[in-house]
Amino acid sequence: MPEEAPERAPGPRAASGGLWNHNFRLFFVARTVAVFGDGMVPVALAAGLLGAGRPGSTVGYALAAWIGPFAVLVLFGGVLADRFTPRRMMILADGLRLVGASVLALSFAAGDPSVWVVYGLSAVSGIGAALFQPGVASIVPRVAHDVQKANAVLRVCEALMTMAGPAFAGLVVGLSGGAGAVFAANAATFGVSGVCMFLLRLFPEGDPVKRGSLLAELVDGWHEFTARSWLWGVIAIWTVYGLTVAGPMMPLTAVLVTEGHGAGTYGALMAVNGAGSVAGGLLALRLRPGRPLAAGAVALLGVVVNLVVLGLGMSVPALGAGQFVGGAAFAFWLVMWSTTVQTHVPADALNRLHAYDVSGSLLMMAAGRALAGPVAERVGAEQVLLAGVGVMVAVVGVLLGARPIRELRRVE
Repeated sequence: MPEEAPERAPGPRAASGGLWNHNFRLFFVARTVAVFGDGMVPVALAAGLLGAGRPGSTVGYALAAWIGPFAVLVLFGGVLADRFTPRRMMILADGLRLVGASVLALSFAAGDPSVWVVYGLSAVSGIGAALFQPGVASIVPRVAHDVQKANAVLRVCEALMTMAGPAFAGLVVGLSGGAGAVFAANAATFGVSGVCMFLLRLFPEGDPVKRGSLLAELVDGWHEFTARSWLWGVIAIWTVYGLTVAGPMMPLTAVLVTEGHGAGTYGALMAVNGAGSVAGGLLALRLRPGRPLAAGAVALLGVVVNLVVLGLGMSVPALGAGQFVGGAAFAFWLVMWSTTVQTHVPADALNRLHAYDVSGSLLMMAAGRALAGPVAERVGAEQVLLAGVGVMVAVVGVLLGARPIRELRRVE
């Protein structure tokens, strides 16, 4: 990897008032309620599609239909956030996702919708997410002085909502027998998020920046991205992880657990995963490693435990232990990674660089989700997950072996 480009000052940060100031509280509510709704979606899709007699691969296709447009269009979302402010784009995104989730709710409530309707509406939600996500990175440093603490608190509460969302969805599916009510609740969360973002008040950061064309700003963002070898190095490694591990893991877990133990058990296991994420976030509140990416990479070995118990088809208690350890490991990595990006990247480039980060990380995850069903039908879901064990160990090894990643120091 080439030498690092000199970093500019990250730019103005949050106004005074401690972590729980007015803006952070609004952003906190917006994020947590939206994550609560999103946590319901895999359960709703698995119950709705499998309950209608659709093959397990349709669950993977529906999830891929969401993540594909998100991964492709998030680059443009980063440029638009720089042009029109992240807050405005996030309000627009919540409105779009509100519409998509509402129509899905009506479609499932009315009967058995075409899979193409489900795929299309999932894509609409993915487009909304592409407009929303780039602004997250730049808003966190503007509403909180202590960026790692803010990321850890957000991660803990998002994990609690991730735990509550699937459990609530499983309960609703069990009581109502359908996915329509779950998608209706999902739509309501986007309404709450949009109102909170509308009430958010942020002062402009620095002097106005002269903007070029859309293409010119994409190119400029690419130059900023490639100037940081630790950044593009992690994303390059993450494309392999997304295709072979993260992408297949969600749909295969949903199908294996739902078919073997029922939608209620799947919801419960996702709740346990959320509890693990809470533990990982709380650990990130306490630990401030001098080399955050190296510490996060070591923590990722916990994901291997989850892959092993899933691939070996162990008992439900063992599956729960794997979900807890995997959730904790990934949450700790996410806090280390998010904080590193938000504190090392200049404010005027953060939206676009975060967009490249998200796009590079998730584009191959969409392919992994789409391919998970067909490959699993040919060789077996368990074999796909066990193959991911070797890939995961290699990913950690490469992260620790790359000097710019391993030796990157924390910034206060």
